[in-house]
Amino acid sequence: MIRLRNKPKTQTYMIYKTILASLTALIIAATSSFAQDSHKSGPFQGAKANKGFVTHTTQNGKSTLTLSDDFVPPQTPDPHWQVVDSNGKTYLLDRLMIKGDKMNKSIVVPDYIKDIAKVQMWCAFAEVNLGEAAFEHAVK
Repeated sequence: MIRLRNKPKTQTYMIYKTILASLTALIIAATSSFAQDSHKSGPFQGAKANKGFVTHTTQNGKSTLTLSDDFVPPQTPDPHWQVVDSNGKTYLLDRLMIKGDKMNKSIVVPDYIKDIAKVQMWCAFAEVNLGEAAFEHAVK
């Protein structure tokens, strides 16, 4: 605790109150700046991927996509992450399922992708869109 000598109690109280107000403002500012770097897509819609959504976050300059907990992986031979930019260009990314029947729930988006309008689950075996989730506005 900070000890202030030769100060009246009211002055000490005011100093503590000012410090507390400053810390509260700092926490609110930090929280709101973090919230600005997070974007939630609409729900997945498609024949095989039709539950859950994607969250886009930016941390340390890296863009990351993360599937929601209620996302159910499509039961197809080779599902992959695929993103579509605002110009309609598609980028095939990592496999969704990895060894041991584990799911690649989160991926870092490569720097060469300038923005993301949609996230698709793409079957590389059948070359078909299994479902997609769109963002209200392109993110990145």
